[in-house]
Amino acid sequence: MKQTQQQVSKRNRNINDVPDGILLIDKVEDMTSHDVVAIARRQLNYRKIGHCGTLDPMATGLIILLLGKATKLQDQLMADSKTYQGGLTLGATTNSQDRTGEIEQERDYQHVTSEQVRDAFAHYQGKFEQIPPMVSAIKIDGVRLYKLARKGQEVERKARKVEVLNYKIESINLPQVEFEVHCTKGFYVRTYAHDIGQHLNCGAHLHRLHRTASGLFNLDSDKALSAETLKTTTVDELKSRYIIPLDEVKQLLGIPIESV
Repeated sequence: MKQTQQQVSKRNRNINDVPDGILLIDKVEDMTSHDVVAIARRQLNYRKIGHCGTLDPMATGLIILLLGKATKLQDQLMADSKTYQGGLTLGATTNSQDRTGEIEQERDYQHVTSEQVRDAFAHYQGKFEQIPPMVSAIKIDGVRLYKLARKGQEVERKARKVEVLNYKIESINLPQVEFEVHCTKGFYVRTYAHDIGQHLNCGAHLHRLHRTASGLFNLDSDKALSAETLKTTTVDELKSRYIIPLDEVKQLLGIPIESV
């Protein structure tokens, strides 16, 4: 049933005079991206809020919330590169490519050296192709892949071109490796960990993921706040201290102020 203009206007009413702009939120584990949006809507009593770039419940870190007219910037902001801190565990693959999935295969990793780990990361730098995981939101014939995965189905996925712009190995304490990766849109860090494990002939899965930056915005900003803090922050404080106004966002992005 189509909504009337009056119903849409009522749903999107801006009782608290929330400014158009963005909020930088640090998501906690076991919370979905939609959960973060729901918290913001309750705190601000405002419905017109979206987000850029879904994070899995296991993952933590930056989610950009879009308020009001800033929702029109969603495609542009989602196209930006991202930076993640992650950790992989060698010796086991899972059906989700991370620690939340069921173990598919366990293999010996004792033959792996630190130098081989460094070579594997070096192999996956620059431009290359990735096959998206089955546990993902990509649609094939109108059906999300994760829905098929839940039914135990696996379908052929087309490889996608991605790029690792930069990476850093933080520590090697086998079977675990901690790293940071700066990558392009559409990059799956879970698949990155999985592929590195395959390259090392022992398998691997992602055990930790934390997004620290998306484009020009990062968690080091004094505008960022945790999802838990968001639950208790007043509307006035959010407006005065945390919401980055749309005009300021457009200036950062090099977009004419009069647009959007």
